[in-house]
Amino acid sequence: MIAPENGKPTILIVEDEAGPRNALKMILRPFFHLYAVDNAHAALRLLKEQPVDLVTLDLKLPDRPGVELLREIKLEHEDMEVIIITGYGSLKSALDGLRYGAAGYLLKPFNVTELVNLIKQILAKKQRLDQLRNYLKQPVLGRTAVPDLADAWRRMAHQYAEASSVPHMDARFGRYSHVVGFLSDVLEATSRELLIHSSRVSFYATRMGGHLRLTDHERTSLMLGALLHDIGMVGIAGHTPGQADPIGTPLPEGDKRHTELGVLMLAPFELPAETSQIIAYHHELFDGSGYPEGLQGEGIPFPARIVSIAQGFDQMMAASSPQTTGSVDEALKQLRAQAGTRFDPALIEPLARIMSDGTASFPPFAPAPSSAILPET
Repeated sequence: MIAPENGKPTILIVEDEAGPRNALKMILRPFFHLYAVDNAHAALRLLKEQPVDLVTLDLKLPDRPGVELLREIKLEHEDMEVIIITGYGSLKSALDGLRYGAAGYLLKPFNVTELVNLIKQILAKKQRLDQLRNYLKQPVLGRTAVPDLADAWRRMAHQYAEASSVPHMDARFGRYSHVVGFLSDVLEATSRELLIHSSRVSFYATRMGGHLRLTDHERTSLMLGALLHDIGMVGIAGHTPGQADPIGTPLPEGDKRHTELGVLMLAPFELPAETSQIIAYHHELFDGSGYPEGLQGEGIPFPARIVSIAQGFDQMMAASSPQTTGSVDEALKQLRAQAGTRFDPALIEPLARIMSDGTASFPPFAPAPSSAILPET
């Protein structure tokens, strides 16, 4: 979407103070078509009446908190990108903003070049995601493991690479950076909540791997598998794992097929065998009551056992809110209670150790652009 009258992307500035609002208008006017309002009610009205590509949002508004407005914007305009720009920053407000779908977070005073570059980066990402959303409407990419599913995903990756002038890459994944960039964009194009959940599970699992004497290859495979463990959910509408369902709530039978779909979807990309094992078996339970094969104990591949406990911990944290005092201890208590049934008992304490440093309890709730600024803890 671009403003028809001048060919520039359109930005809505939501800022209650005249000085900062006028400063933002002066900074952004050479690059973008602008609207500016000073309250949440006016912002929602304008978004219903005018096409907008991105919103810059102050957290302190006269008629409601900015985070509440962010949540309402994302409910009514799921694909709208929002950057929080605030002089009242805190770690909690940053995490709340990212948790509810903000694409970036800047503290005032900010660097002008950094702000403009951040907006351009986010708009470029939005264009990529919009392209992917169109690709994902193809029936062959959907809910059944048709014989040519792998070929369909290979073709989509090729189309995506050709259409993206600056492909999304994540240098942490080395030789797999291009494919991980594509697949994480797929997760986000499907549901930002799906990407958020996957990113948190990868955060926990990777930290656990650092305490388990894994080789470099094993650490990379674990990081890949943890990020992509629910990639099969791309083909299943209406469910985002790890957000609302209690840990003991069984998935509907159709959703259980996401492990099979995930393995088939990733077949063209030649990822490590351990990564495929994670995707296939992260729902196996230590006592043999899981799926898809009913594997038990050490018969479950070790990296899948790591991701199983990381996923369980994330579900418990999401249910209790990481900002709630004691939620980490409560989640660990629940994990310990299920050691030997749901989870490998040898992996409980490695997770507890990484949480004890006081920072691992606050993973990113969404992958913010690299230039986004988070408040210091």
